[in-house]
Amino acid sequence: MVVDTVGAFCPHGRFELSGAPAGPLAGRTFAVKDLFDIEGRVTGAGNPQWLATHGPARQTAPPVAALLAAGARMIGKTITDELAYSLNGDNIHYGTPRNSKAPDRVPGGSSSGSAAAVAASLCDFALGTDTGGSVRIPGSFCGLFGIRTSHGTVSTAGLVPLMPSFDTVGWFAREPGLFQQVGEVLLPEVAPSSLPTRLLIVSEGLELLDHEARLVFRNAVDALGDCFGEVATISIAGAAGLAPWRDVFRIASAHETWRVHGAWISAHGDSLSAPIAERFAFARSITDADAADARRKCAELGRSVRVCVETNTVLCIPTAPGPAPMLDAKGQAVEEFRQRAQRLTSIAGLSGLPEVTLPGLAEFAGLPLGVSLIGAAGADRMLLALADKISRSS
Repeated sequence: MVVDTVGAFCPHGRFELSGAPAGPLAGRTFAVKDLFDIEGRVTGAGNPQWLATHGPARQTAPPVAALLAAGARMIGKTITDELAYSLNGDNIHYGTPRNSKAPDRVPGGSSSGSAAAVAASLCDFALGTDTGGSVRIPGSFCGLFGIRTSHGTVSTAGLVPLMPSFDTVGWFAREPGLFQQVGEVLLPEVAPSSLPTRLLIVSEGLELLDHEARLVFRNAVDALGDCFGEVATISIAGAAGLAPWRDVFRIASAHETWRVHGAWISAHGDSLSAPIAERFAFARSITDADAADARRKCAELGRSVRVCVETNTVLCIPTAPGPAPMLDAKGQAVEEFRQRAQRLTSIAGLSGLPEVTLPGLAEFAGLPLGVSLIGAAGADRMLLALADKISRSS
């Protein structure tokens, strides 16, 4: 069994499953976020009380089963923020996985253990989930390739839900070729398509960056010009910016997660850390009328984004507002950073579109800063091929 040098694995997740003797991923190893069911094992969802109040899974989640069938070997289950309701990557019960690329900074969540395991080379790739940024943000903080898939493209059966209307499966890898290979196993087959020729830089994304990181990010994006026939900057949100986008996402998704988990939280909420308990308290306060209004606005904003990527086009944004916050950071600055991050992640979240975060293109003060590309619905394989092309040409 692999030695966990970064605290990536949960205590009940220290077991392995062999993959098929042959397949496209034979010889590769992977880890699984502790939201995915494994037959005969209890899924912990980042909370010991959840672990204690649920029985063993009857079958393995389809994405895990597909990877095993493709020959990959699973080496364990990784830490998640409690019920995946955070972007920080810490867990008061199991600890904060170490970010190998920035040991004094957070790894990002909620797929923190999966990102930490890949960044530390404990495995070749790892499964995570992304509802409001939970693959994209740790991918950026830990310097990894990461993908949020098109909503509904990869099965979420056998997955502890957070907000089903927004939940997606994603994964991390260090190598662009393997990043694409995993997609060939998990994503549905589609007709081959040419790579996009237009790159549209979202101006609101630039405005949300830490001031010191803007020039670094802009230089990284300028270097992508050789991979596209046209590069331009557009606005998608107008004068109000992305703050309202974050607000409607937060209201609609919170209302949904209370419908999913409210009964369990009412019975066992005292087992949650204060920040997670506070989020569920907010979720409980959302009225049906407010949620219906938010869902209507979500649909409108989502349509406005999908129109932008209809033909040979990808959008480009910073994955996060800047490098990972310090482990001991507290107060208003941390909350303000988190809100900016959620404004960025809401673009793909509201539109149901795939987004990849690319490492190595931008760094600030030696710290990773992800560059994200958003494609059309179902264009996940195209984005993975584009990520591979960009990485090889940079």
